[in-house]
Order: sequence, then structure tokens, then C-alpha cells
Amino acid sequence: MADGGELQEAWSGELFPAKPAPKARPHYHGHRDRLRDRTRAGGFSGLPDYEFLELYLFRTIPRGDVKPLAKALITRFGSLPGVLGASVDELKTVVGVGDAVALDLKLLQEAALRVGKSAVIKRPVISSSSALSAYVRTALAHEAREQFRVLFLDKKNQLIADEVMNHGTVDHAPVYPREVMRRALELSASALILVHNHPSGDPTPSGADVQMTREIVEAGRSLRIAIHDHLVVGRDGVASFKALGLF
Repeated sequence: MADGGELQEAWSGELFPAKPAPKARPHYHGHRDRLRDRTRAGGFSGLPDYEFLELYLFRTIPRGDVKPLAKALITRFGSLPGVLGASVDELKTVVGVGDAVALDLKLLQEAALRVGKSAVIKRPVISSSSALSAYVRTALAHEAREQFRVLFLDKKNQLIADEVMNHGTVDHAPVYPREVMRRALELSASALILVHNHPSGDPTPSGADVQMTREIVEAGRSLRIAIHDHLVVGRDGVASFKALGLF
């Protein structure tokens, strides 16, 4: 039979176990609150792109450190507009981006497009060139493939529709003047503004751009559909055929 000392020694480990050492907090503990507080105090304008993206991703990924993911996205696509302009498949090449993150990023791009579109809709488009330029840059400046769009206008030069007529490769999007005119007639459009992008970044019109534009102008002439301008969009800016005297 064990004496009192042995029992006390045996029971002490069971009744009074040693407290486990406290777990170390992750390095990002409190980071979300600090970033939110800093943004509330100083506004959004002082945030670098990756921190703005972090704030947005807090809602998609409610726990954990999203700073590495935000930085990886900026590194991969060059800027916040580059991230938003990437396709869902391109976004998902970044480790940590799944369907939910990709969808939410495209949602942010769509919100920016709709805000820009509201600045040119229900008013004469040709009289608000700066708003139009901002809108088409948001839509196309960071597209990885060439895209041809048409802005269809009514008799008051107000926007009826903005439609993508064709997608292409990194340096070419086939355009068919008859298809453009067919759609213009369906919409009862009186005038058009042509828009396409140069994924290279340089918006300077090419010889092929000039020839294609002349063909569309000629097709519209017989139908009394005017071509007000052709805008070429690149990361470096927007080139206007009208401003350059190309037609």
C-alpha cells in the first residue's frame, strides 16, 4: 500500500496538470483591423494597389492573411487594373485564387465599368470625350486579347448599346463591316463609334486599323449611318482617329 507521500505525488499530476504554454499568435494577428483603421483615418487614396486589393479580399476570404495573395496578383498582372482585366482562367493561375475569388474580382471590374458607363449614357457621347475615354480605357486597356467593340448611338448621339462584335488574338480581331451594319440596323442606330484595343499597350493605329475603318465608313455611307470616331485603346492611352485626322 502506498504511503501518503506516494499518493500525493501520484495525484498531483492528475489533479493539477501543468498549464500548456500559450500558442504564439500568427504574425498577421490584428493586421486587418490595423489596415481598416488606417484607411478610415487616411482614406483610400494613400493605399498602394496591393493594400486596396487586401481590403477587398477580406470579404471573400474572411480569415487568414491575404496580403501574400494580393501581392501575388499584383506581381502577376502588373497593377490593380491589370488584375481586374484578367480573365477568370488567368486569375486562377495564381495560387490561392479559386472560383469565389475570381468571381468577386470580376464583379469589382463590372462595377467599375457600370460606373464609367453611367457617365456616358443618356447624354451626347461625342460631347463628353474625357468620360468616353475613361470608360473605354476601363473596359479595354488591360485586355490580354484584341477585342472589337461598337458603341451604337441614336439621332441625339446618345448611347443605345455598347457591344463586343468580336474577340481575337493578341494582335488581331477580325471585323466584318456587314455584321456591324446589320447590328446597327437592328438597333435603329444613326451613328457609331468604333473601339478596339492593342494588348501591346501602344494605341497607335496600324495600317490594318486604318483600312478596316475605311471599309466600315464606306459600308455605313450607303445606309446613312455615320462613323463618328474610332478609338484605339492601350495601356499607354487612347488614340482617336478623328483627332489624328485619319478620316
